[in-house]
Formats: sequence, C-alpha cells, structure tokens
Amino acid sequence: AKSRTRCVIRYFEDMSKSLLPSPGELPNDHLRKVERDVLIPKKMRKYCMQVCAEYVEAFTDCCQGRTLSMVWKCRRESREMHNCLKKKFDEPELFEKCKQEYLQERDEFRQTGVRTKMKRV
Repeated sequence: AKSRTRCVIRYFEDMSKSLLPSPGELPNDHLRKVERDVLIPKKMRKYCMQVCAEYVEAFTDCCQGRTLSMVWKCRRESREMHNCLKKKFDEPELFEKCKQEYLQERDEFRQTGVRTKMKRV
C-alpha cells in the first residue's frame, strides 16, 4: 500500500510540474494581479499628479490656513483637481504607457537583479 501511495504522489507531483510554468517560462508581458491592480495604477497616479500639478497646487494653496472651512471654500478647486485627475487616470493609453514602463523595469530587474529607483516628484 505504501509503494502505491508513493507512486500516486509522484504521479501528481510530475503532473503539477508540467502544468505550472516556472516564472522564467511566462511571457514577458504577463502581469500578476498585484502588478495589474496595485503597481501600475501607482505609476498612473504619480503621472496624473504631475500632469495636473497646477490644479493640485491651486487646491493646496486654497487649503493653506484653513481647517474645516476648506470643505466649502475650496470646493471649486477640489472639483477641478479631481476632474483633471479622473480624466487622465481613465485614459486607456496611460495604462498601456505605464504598463510598458513597468514591464521594461521588471525585465531589467530580472536580467540584472538591480532595482530601478522610483523617481521622487
């Protein structure tokens, strides 16, 4: 019975090895869920903040020296900032651009083992 159990276990181990590709065998444009849902949107947000910098700065200036009153005093600036950020963030071209940048950085890391420093804005 033991040898039969070992045989069955070995069969399933061999089968699982053939079904699951190793990380080196995955295509270069394959994204894990965390990359697609967290890392690439993080790059997108950073880009959007750079593009909409004038609206972000206007909102920040409006909020200076205010506490609770900023909610109604800076409503227009807040709306303009959010509209700009949402408009840029929802562009499919931006996702593709950030995806390609991320894939390039990831390939570089896989080849060299050295991470690319995130540029501070």
